This record gives sequence, C-alpha cells and structure tokens, in this order.
Amino acid sequence: MQKPIHEEIASRRTFAIISHPDAGKTTMTEKLLYFGGAIRDAGTVKGKKTGKYATSDWMEIEKQRGISVTSSVLQFDYDGKRVNILDTPGHEDFSEDTYRTLMAVDAAVMMVDSAKGIEPQTIKLFKVCRMRGIPIFTFMNKMDRQGKEPLELMEELEEVLEIESYAMNYPIGMGKEFIGVYDRYNNRIEQARVEGDSHFLPLNEEGELAVEHPMTDTSYYQQALEDVMLLNEAGNEFDVERVAKGELTPVFFGSALTNFGVQTFLETFLQFAPSPQPRKTKDDQLIDPNSDEFSGFIFKIQANMNPAHRDRIAFVRIVSGGFERGMSVTVPRISKTIKLSQTTQFLADDRETVNEAVAGDIIGLYDTGNYQIGDTVVGGKSNFQFESLPQFTPELFVRVTAKNVMKSKHFHKGILQLVQEGAIQYYKTLHTEEVLLGAVGQLQFEVFEHRMKNEYNVDVHMEHIGNKVARWIENESDVKESMAGQRSMLVKDRYDNLVFLFENDFALRWFGDKYPDIRLYSLL
Repeated sequence: MQKPIHEEIASRRTFAIISHPDAGKTTMTEKLLYFGGAIRDAGTVKGKKTGKYATSDWMEIEKQRGISVTSSVLQFDYDGKRVNILDTPGHEDFSEDTYRTLMAVDAAVMMVDSAKGIEPQTIKLFKVCRMRGIPIFTFMNKMDRQGKEPLELMEELEEVLEIESYAMNYPIGMGKEFIGVYDRYNNRIEQARVEGDSHFLPLNEEGELAVEHPMTDTSYYQQALEDVMLLNEAGNEFDVERVAKGELTPVFFGSALTNFGVQTFLETFLQFAPSPQPRKTKDDQLIDPNSDEFSGFIFKIQANMNPAHRDRIAFVRIVSGGFERGMSVTVPRISKTIKLSQTTQFLADDRETVNEAVAGDIIGLYDTGNYQIGDTVVGGKSNFQFESLPQFTPELFVRVTAKNVMKSKHFHKGILQLVQEGAIQYYKTLHTEEVLLGAVGQLQFEVFEHRMKNEYNVDVHMEHIGNKVARWIENESDVKESMAGQRSMLVKDRYDNLVFLFENDFALRWFGDKYPDIRLYSLL
C-alpha cells in the first residue's frame, strides 16, 4: 500500500444504488464505471438483442430477462477516491438481498424515474436507509423524456419520503426540449447534447448567463431562472451535516442513458459522501474503521459465479483495519480460525486476486461451507460479533421435490447452497421432513428453479401451498404438536427452530386467543 492506512481508509466511498425496477439503476452503474475507466464501452441495458448486457448483470437469467436479481460489487478509482458500488436488485421480490446489501454501505444513491416519480419499491428501500441514518443522494433520471415538473418531483420527494431536499442543479426544459441543467452548486449551466469545452457556460453574480447565448431567448431558460429564484428564496439551505445524518437529500437532474449530468453528479457525490463509518457490535461497542485490528462481516454469499468451477464466494464488508492475503481470521460464531489465502475483488463476473484491502472495501472469500450470512470475521485476539443482519418473514411457500429421485443428493446439495446464499428460505415438516421453501416474492422461486436446473442439473417439482403467515416462537418448550391444525402448520426452519405457518391473519388471531401463553414473533 502506497499511502498510510488511515489515508487509504479515508479515500474509500462505499455506496449502493437503489430504485424501483426500470428507473435506470444499472445504466447509471455502467456510466459511473465508464467514468472510472473500469469499462471502455458503456453498453445500454436495453440492448439485449445486440448481446450487450449490463456489465453488472452476470447471471444467465439476468441476461435473459434484463433485470438484476443479485447484488454485484464493482470497484474503480476516480479523482483520488476508491469507489465501491453495490448494484442492488431493483425487483421487489429480491428486497431481502437488497436489504442486507444496504447494511454494508455508508451512503445510498436513489434513482427516480422523472416520469413516474416516487414508486413503491423506492419507498421501501428508502425506509431501510432512513432506519440506518445513512446519507441519501437523489438522481432524477430520464430528463431527456417527458416527465413530471421538477418542482412537483421535489415536492413528492419531500411529502412521500418525508425528507427535505436541496436541488444541486435544476433542469432547463425536458424531453426533446431538454437544453441542460442550471448547476446551482458549481454556478454554471451544463448544456445537454453539446460536446467539448463549450459544454459548460458560466453564470454571473445575479445567477444569469454571463455570456451571450441563444438559450436566453427560450421560455425554458426563463422558467428555470424563475424556479431557481424561488428555490433560493423559499427552498431548503444546503447543509453538509444534515446530508451526513440522512435528513437532507441533495437532488441532481440528468439522464443516465445519454450520459448527461452523470460526471458532475459523481464528482459532487464523492465530495460529500462519507468515508467508512464505525459499526456497532452486539454488545453496543462501536468499532472504529481506523482500528489496527482487521474486522468485517459477511452480508452476501453467492454460489456458482463461475458455473464451470462450482465455486462459492462470501462477500465481506471490511469494517476496520487492513486485510492482507494469507492472514488468519476467527469466525466467532463457530470459534474457528481460517487462513484467508484465496480472496478476490470484482467487476461483476471479472475477478482478480486481492492482496490488500482496507476498511470500506468489499472482498470475496472463497468458501467451502464455513460461512453464513451475518458472520463476523476478526483478526487478532478480539472475539466480538457485529449486529445481526435482518431476515425477512416469507409470505409465499412451496413444497419442493426432485423430479428424478436418483438426483436427490444433488437436489439437497443445491438447496443447501442456495439457502446459505439467502436466495430462498428453507423449512421442513416435523416428521416426514418434506422440504418447504419460503420467499418474499414469486420471482425468487423462478430463479431457484432456473438455478437448480442450470447449476446443479436437477429438475424440481414445486407445489404452491399459498400465502402463509409465518411466526416464530419465543417459548418453544411450551409448544405441543397438538396445537397445530389444518390452519396452522408446524414446521422447522433451517436452524431447527419451530415455526407456525398460519393460513391467514384470522387463523393467527384464533390461535392467539386459544393459546395466549404462546409468545409468537415475526421477522422483518
């Protein structure tokens, strides 16, 4: 490492991009990689027929459908900063994976489709960021298409998400008449569809164009000036501390697809996004990123990133200290010491061995089955564990079997690995030990079926048993099997905890009235 370790840590910026599906998240990721020099050709995500898939979408089913179903980790250097982007699934059926990913970042970029405004999945993900108090930067995308009025978008942002906003720039026109943006922060106008040095035009002290330009004769320019004046007088003030607390979101307007406003956004974002932040342990200690001792936690496990090698990678967010390849770490959950000799960093499915990394970085550990999602890894003699990662309560359930009984070994191996990834939740009936799978959304089952066939060569039969209300039990020893019935199935989860699967809320209430001493609880 060239710089002292504390300088290396200070240069890290680790963030996730969150949005509703189709708001342009993966396109934005590609453009950021393009500016970071990590890719030469930012191919549009829409260009499926050309065979150009998004760099961050590596799984076969993602290429077929044009959606992101796993969280990719991408790294590049820009302007003296080392940037780690976690590109999350936008589809709501994969919110659990996204949720865990948000536990591994220090900031979030929220993409909003300017024609559609704040959509349901955005609200859900925003709440996770708000819960963690992490800074949120908003990019109003697709300004090159007709959409909602910019002030309306900002009002919606404040009302629906209950966060104050500050427009860092403001659009001049939209759709075919999109001329550019009035850059309040840099005191200039950035022109759309203009190349070279004349891309930026300076503003004078009155906040108007300082040079003669045909733009000044347009109604779009006059409207933008009026709106900016209104924001200057009645809008929120820019406050770095409130941004850091997640109370104020800087708002940028642009178009990821046409690459407009992305570079300016990146430069401003890197200026205000936080370096790696301290993390809490289960006993409320705060672990400082600059601590001498290495520590981190596993927020994701991905099997078969390379189907030819049947590999398994555990993704670690480094919380403190420095990592060196070959070092030994302890996993406190199993009190086991492991030597980290096979490690990797990513650009989607392109990987390279990593010899050194510091707090804020994401590294991949080759896993032979030692790790679980949520595991803490520590160097030295410490033995703490970071706070648990959240798990969702599943709502959809299927009974699953292998179509070919002769493949039951592959069937159980495949299920075990996909469950350890957190792709799906595993349950079994008490005596017959039939396999049940639980999921937050239907698409998780489809991806499970696809991956079992393509990665483990097993065709599965899935029988839907419908929506269930799953509840865990605080006082398991008081539960009797006779309490289960037609409307309340008793099963075990992957950790052998008892779980009731109720047919509906009515069945849950009926059970609560009949057995008031049984204390039930749900996950998130």
